[in-house]
Amino acid sequence: MLGIFRKRKQLFNPKSQKTVFLSLDYGFNDGMFNNLNDVKELFGLLARTRLNGLILPKGLAKEWVHFVPLDFKIIINLSASTKHGLPYYNKTIVCSAAEALRLGADAVAIHLNIGNDLEDKMLQDFGLVVDEAHQLGLPVLATIYARGGQIVNELDPSLVAHCIGLGAEIGADLIAVPFPGRESVCTNAVQSCPVPVLFDKGANKTNFSDFLAMLKQSLANGLVGLKIGQYLFKQTNPLKSLESILKLVHDN
Repeated sequence: MLGIFRKRKQLFNPKSQKTVFLSLDYGFNDGMFNNLNDVKELFGLLARTRLNGLILPKGLAKEWVHFVPLDFKIIINLSASTKHGLPYYNKTIVCSAAEALRLGADAVAIHLNIGNDLEDKMLQDFGLVVDEAHQLGLPVLATIYARGGQIVNELDPSLVAHCIGLGAEIGADLIAVPFPGRESVCTNAVQSCPVPVLFDKGANKTNFSDFLAMLKQSLANGLVGLKIGQYLFKQTNPLKSLESILKLVHDN
């Protein structure tokens, strides 16, 4: 188990003790790269940044591993869903931790949603993933949302706090949640959590300057980094936006 702690530490910038993961674990045909459709070019540009790691689905990890800069950590997402499926909040496991390790993963990721009629299945998947990944020495990043038929407000601070506590209790090594704001109940959950908590930036339409302000507040409240994906590629200049994010996270 000691290897897990060492590998988790390697996911963070050694100077700032913070981390930024870029998620490329959603549809490749969504136009997410804007004018950066050449994967070699994209990774060449990213290599000049202080990005800490990439979150990839297994198929893209298999095809792109040759292009990923060697100092970037590879996190393979084991869960998946499509926007066409019903219910929309369902997540299912499509890759094993063992396959992720064979593909070169430094850690694995899983996404689950609580507060719905499929919560029991996703929690069971979560527990099994943690067990298998830890047997292989791989840290687990769990992205957890309160999302589904029983949920009125996904950003309710008490629900976000519940997601944080749940992730720690089932054995995640890092937890990613949406950041609801300054409410103390969420801040207390972050500060009392025994594992690092990241801000997960979804694909909503938050103004970029407002997002940076929220990121700054999340860092001040104890979150140790950011997981960002599609939202970044919707900016006019994704690389410039990424540099702004990295400066805020690592130099703040």
